[in-house]
Amino acid sequence: MPRWVWALPPVALILVAVVYPLTGIVARTFTDKAERPAGLATWRETLSEGAVLRALGTTVQVAALSTIGCLVAGTFLALVLAFVPFPGSPAVVRLIEVVVSFPSFLIPLALGVLLGPVGVVNAAVSPLGLSTGSFTTSLWGVVLAEIAFYTPFVVRPMLAAFGQVPTAQIDVASSLGAGPLRIVARVILPAAFPALAAAASLTFLLTLNEFGIVLFTGAKDVITLPMLVYTRSIVGQDFATAAVLATVQLAISVAVYLLYRSLTRKVH
Repeated sequence: MPRWVWALPPVALILVAVVYPLTGIVARTFTDKAERPAGLATWRETLSEGAVLRALGTTVQVAALSTIGCLVAGTFLALVLAFVPFPGSPAVVRLIEVVVSFPSFLIPLALGVLLGPVGVVNAAVSPLGLSTGSFTTSLWGVVLAEIAFYTPFVVRPMLAAFGQVPTAQIDVASSLGAGPLRIVARVILPAAFPALAAAASLTFLLTLNEFGIVLFTGAKDVITLPMLVYTRSIVGQDFATAAVLATVQLAISVAVYLLYRSLTRKVH
């Protein structure tokens, strides 16, 4: 039997499970709400809406802020775990990795219990006349929840990259009088930059498409593209507009993924 025959089942599965649905979504963008052919009219109407443009801006803003927060927190944690050994550090690494296995909606629920209007912190500071207000349902509450959930995606590759930094370089820099901060800035981080860039691309891709965290925070003023696709399709039954938004989201995601793969190849 020719070897190419073995490729037919997976190719057929991809065509049925991935290519066919995506083709259907793209084809739906050229129809109107009543499923009549509309050419590019649905595209023009959708992309000219102020709500869509604001959702696109919010999506990029949340993803960018979350990615920056994850990079800062993840790099700091990785530096401590890699170069400041302490008892129990392996357990801390395992604990950070376990967070990845959690459903994403658990994080905003936990933050709501901690920082929500009736949360633990608010109950503790309310006698002092202070309040956490609606922080958990604001844009910054969404960003904090995404940072808490996606930081492990930065910690693991950075730990691997730091493990490959030659200790001889650090010893030489230290012997020449360089302080810890200078060593980190001039020796460690430049050597780990490809891993940092790859981690940033992956985190941005994941936060760009995040839906569960935004939904469960209950942030009514934080409307991202995934949320808008949900409301237009499920709530509004406007599948043509939802298909346009989904196609735009798909195009952005593929572009970020290709960038991530390019950076990953450079790391290896």
